[in-house]
This record gives sequence, structure tokens and C-alpha cells, in this order.
Amino acid sequence: MMDLRSVVPALLLATLLAWAVATDVRSRRIPNQLVLAGLLAGLALQATVTPGAGLFSEPFGALGFLKGLAGMALGLVLLLPMYALGAMGAGDVKLMAAIGAFLGPLDTLGAGLSSVLAGGVLALLVALFQGSLRKVAGNVKVMVLGSVLRGLSGGSARVDAPVTATGQLPYAVAIATGTVAYLLLTRYFGWSML
Repeated sequence: MMDLRSVVPALLLATLLAWAVATDVRSRRIPNQLVLAGLLAGLALQATVTPGAGLFSEPFGALGFLKGLAGMALGLVLLLPMYALGAMGAGDVKLMAAIGAFLGPLDTLGAGLSSVLAGGVLALLVALFQGSLRKVAGNVKVMVLGSVLRGLSGGSARVDAPVTATGQLPYAVAIATGTVAYLLLTRYFGWSML
């Protein structure tokens, strides 16, 4: 049975995700004001709600301000390497940090990994739908091979962007899908993902 007090955090998180997806699909940007509002809402809930097992857990309750900060930091760190490689924008990384403020560190790890998985599936589906799957596979091969060869020769093992890009995805879709799927599977279907 769902605790009715969890409706407020669920509505706030759902609003944050829906708004981020809408703006990312429309403009390929996630506004800083939206991310800041999400961060503040998540941290405020963690600081003011009666303590418990989490805003989306049983027994309902906050993990505390420090765990909200830890979730925020982990959300930032999880996707930072993908930003550094140019695979996603800074708004996506900041969105995961805002989600982390709602979830705390353990659930942020699960939601982050689910989001990366959702991003991979989304990228494959888009490539398949657009008929560019062969081009994507070729780009991945060239990028990985180039990175390995540079690393073996003593150079930087960085992954360079492909010469011929296959397009950009609004990654907020993957983050929202991964987060919602993680929460549904772990909270409502009882799966243990971590």
C-alpha cells in the first residue's frame, strides 16, 4: 500500500522529469533554472520530511539533508565522464544530480545505471529507425580502436568524436525513462537491482 505522503515527492520528481524531457526534445537544452529548482526541492524534502527509508520507499520518510547532498554529488559524478567524452550535455549531468537529491546515494546509483542502459537502448532504436545502425557500429569501432591504439602507444586513451556524426539524442528522455523504470521495478514490483 502506497503512503499518501509520497505523492508530493512523486509529483515534484515527475514534473521535473517531464519538463526536462519537453525542453530537451524541443531545444536540446535543459534550463539551469529547472535543474536548480529540482535540486532545491529534493534537498528541501530531504531536510524537512520526517525521517524514514526514503521519499519513494517504505517506510516513507526523508534520508536527511546530508544523504540528499550525497545523492546529488553521486548523480553529478556518474554522468560526468560521459560529458567529458562529449557524449552528453552539461544539462543532462545536472539533471541527474537533481534526481540524486530526491533519491539519495544508493537509489541514485541504480537510477543512473538504469538511465545509461536506457540511453543505449534508445540510441540503438533511433539508429535502427533512421537506418543508420551500420554507420553507428562503424563509428563505435573506429572510436574504440583509436582509443585503444593511442593507449597502447603511450598516448592518451581518450575517445574522440566520430568524423561523421550520426545525430544527437535528447538524453533527458533516457534519464527520465531509466529513473522511472528503476523506481517502478524496485518499489512496486519488488525487484532488487543493487
